[in-house]
This record gives sequence, C-alpha cells and structure tokens, in this order.
Amino acid sequence: MRKNLLLNSAAALLAAALAQAVPNGATAQTRTTLDIYVIDVEGGNATLFVPPSGESVLIDTGNVAPEAAVRDANRIMDAVKDAGLRQIDHLITTHWHGDHFGGMAELAKRIPIKHYIDHGPTVQPQPASDEFLAKVYPGLYGAAKRTIAKPGDTVPVAGLDWRIVTSAGEAIKTPVPGAGAPNALCASFKPQADDPTENAQSVGSIITFGKFRVAHLGDLTWNKERDLMCPINRIGAIDLFVVSHHGQPISNSEVLVHAIRSRVAIMNNGTRKGGQPDTMKILFSAPGLEDLWQAHFSLLGGQEHTVPGMFIANLTDEVATAIPVAPTAAPAPGPNAPPPPAHNGPAYWIKVSAQQDGTFTVTNARNKFSKTYTARPGS
Repeated sequence: MRKNLLLNSAAALLAAALAQAVPNGATAQTRTTLDIYVIDVEGGNATLFVPPSGESVLIDTGNVAPEAAVRDANRIMDAVKDAGLRQIDHLITTHWHGDHFGGMAELAKRIPIKHYIDHGPTVQPQPASDEFLAKVYPGLYGAAKRTIAKPGDTVPVAGLDWRIVTSAGEAIKTPVPGAGAPNALCASFKPQADDPTENAQSVGSIITFGKFRVAHLGDLTWNKERDLMCPINRIGAIDLFVVSHHGQPISNSEVLVHAIRSRVAIMNNGTRKGGQPDTMKILFSAPGLEDLWQAHFSLLGGQEHTVPGMFIANLTDEVATAIPVAPTAAPAPGPNAPPPPAHNGPAYWIKVSAQQDGTFTVTNARNKFSKTYTARPGS
C-alpha cells in the first residue's frame, strides 16, 4: 500500500510538473501541425492559429452589439477549447470595424489575452468604435501588452515566421524572403476610388510554417493591394489565402489574387455579405487555385457563383427548400433593410492542419469532408 501511495504521489507530481512545463498556457497535446480555425462569425472575421509549440494567435474577434458579441465570443471559445488552449498569446485586430473587434471584450471575460496588436487610432470615427477605444480597450491592454503594428514587424510566435506586411494604410517596401519577382499584372491594374475607411488600414500578415505559407490581409482594399503587390510581388507564392474582406469586390483584385497563386482559398463570408459575382470570377480564374471553401452559401452569388455544398461549412437556422440560381441583389443599407437569413444555431469552422513540408488538410466541421493537398513539387 505504501509503495502504491508513493507511486501515485510521484505520478501526480510529474503530471503537475508537465502541466507547468507546457508553454504559453496550452494544455498538453502531441501537436505536430499548424492548426488554423476559420471560425464562422456571420460575415465578420475570427481566425485562430496554433502551431506545435502551443503558442496562439487570434486574428479578430467577430461582431459588435450585445447578442452578436456573446455569440461570436462563444464560437471562438469552442475553437479555443478544441485546440486545447488556456490563453490567447497574441490578438491581432486588423482594423476598427465592428465585425472585427466586436467580440473582444466578451472574449477577454472568458480567457486571458496576453498581447494586443492593432494599427493604432481609428481613421473613421463611429459611435461603437469610439466608445470601445476610449472606454474599454485601454483596460484590456493595460492589463497585458499592446503593440501598434508597422509594416515589416514580426510577431514572435514559437515555430512560425509571422510578418506584418500592411498596417495603417502602408505596405512593406522590402519583399519578404523568397519574394520580389516582377508582377506582370500591375500593367493591367484598374484602380477603384480611394478608400478612406478603416478597411484600408488593415493589419495584414504573411505566416510561414516550414514550407507552408498563409496570407491573411484582413479587409485590405483594392488600391492598397496594388501598393503591396506592385511593381513587384512582395509576398510571393501562397499555399492558403484567407480571402480578403469576406469576399467583397472592393478587395480581391487580380493583381493580388492571381499573383499569389494560392492553392486553396477560404472565404469567411456571410449569407448576404461577400461572395458577389465579380469576386467569385476572380477567385475561380486564379492561376493555381485548386479549391475554394466558404463559411456560408452566399445569396449575393447564387448557385451560379458558388462551390459544391461539401465545401460550404454552415447552413441557416431555417434551410430554404430552394437555393436561388441567380445572384440576389443586396438590399439598400439602412435601418429598414431586411435582416439576412438567421444563423444563431450550431456554427461550424473550416480547419486547416498543415505540415512543415507544405502538405496540408482542410476539413469542413459540418459534414467532416476533408481534402489533403500534397506539398508543391520542389518545395
């Protein structure tokens, strides 16, 4: 009996020591892949990155307003728990629009956040963001650490090379390692009207895990994409493109989307936000693109401009008996606009698990469909 007690005590001490030894508050897991969760926050953004080290980066926290913020914080926490995390090590807020920072305060009630990263003050005063930045945000980062990101900065994440390529309306001037080839698409670029909003201020990241590379540029808009990609491609070839701006056509120009030659794109859209025909045509014609995955079927694209259902992660609470073939025009914005089809029930993420050799698997959590993309030849 005494021997068993001693053995049990030793085992308990060993377990406690191992738990304390796990870095960055992650629970003990045998993780060999970079796991990425593209979380459905109803046309907002929340993307969680967890490399084998267990150190985590969350980009954005979903929507504002009491009910949406609680819903989206809970959805993020579902991914956090699946990843076995005890804290968020780095939170990047791409810009100060409510569909990107809205769930932050609610999330901070649920899990410690150690490092806040953003582009600095808003350039687009709005009641929700003004109040948050004045009254809520200082209390959050005051108990942790805050960094105002600049192009060329790196985020220190064990096991990843994380580079900031855009922030506060500026882009890197020097290409990331391995990039810098002339971009022939610049010659045919047609600018849109300059964007004075927060979208153009987005913090954009290039993430490298061994030979696997990801581009996440927030809501960076059309002309700012040109600044990043012309006259040379400063970010190089990409394996996974998290489609900018929920798949809206004021972003996602050919000068970016076609130049990066991504193998897979994931579009975190809403039922009536993103996925318009102009964007879908650019995505579907992108050189090297093997598959597009979507958070939702987009009414704005219709069946004419969408992917097979196995690549779509979420349905609505009341599933329509018929899905429109033709795109549906978005209603005029304003207080009298009818709401999009509701989706407040179970939400499903799209998960990417990448290996250092460049091989990666994408899984639709709703139907468990997954597909593996082998490493590029010669990579």
